[in-house]
Amino acid sequence: MSMPPLRLQTTAAAVLGAALLGGCSSLQNTDSIFGLITPYRIDIVQGNVVTKEQAALLKPGLTRSQVRELLGSPVLTDPFHAQRWDYIFSIRRPGTDAQRRSVVVIFDGDVVKDVQAPELPTEREFVAAIGPKPDRLRAPVLELTEEQRRALPVPPRRDDPAPAPVGPLRDYPPLERP
Repeated sequence: MSMPPLRLQTTAAAVLGAALLGGCSSLQNTDSIFGLITPYRIDIVQGNVVTKEQAALLKPGLTRSQVRELLGSPVLTDPFHAQRWDYIFSIRRPGTDAQRRSVVVIFDGDVVKDVQAPELPTEREFVAAIGPKPDRLRAPVLELTEEQRRALPVPPRRDDPAPAPVGPLRDYPPLERP
């Protein structure tokens, strides 16, 4: 027994629609559409950057104001956990891997009791990680090679000095009268 033509068309349309919708979700995971068009995507930076050098300065016994001077204001201060400050950082840039880090400072009263920090990058490592990929860097050429200098046209030589400017000579009266 065969399917009626209307039911066959409906089934085919449903299968085609599901395939097209499935394709739409895969486009969100790539940086280009069909490998040809690359839409503009902004950099998304949130939170406080905490580097290895900054974390090394955090020691038990520092006050809240000293921690704020070193790391800035915390991204998250929970009123239910007043003894905990969270410094969270995330960045997402097109062409690079997304990064997320979290540093937690635990207080006992007004002084630091403990610092929970994962392996943090140094400042140089952080800048290198968020910078453009090396294949995208194109340094401008600032000097000519000797071969390029020899290929330049020689400017015309002027043996005679430039003529003195010619213009009307005026005799102005003095600014003040004697």
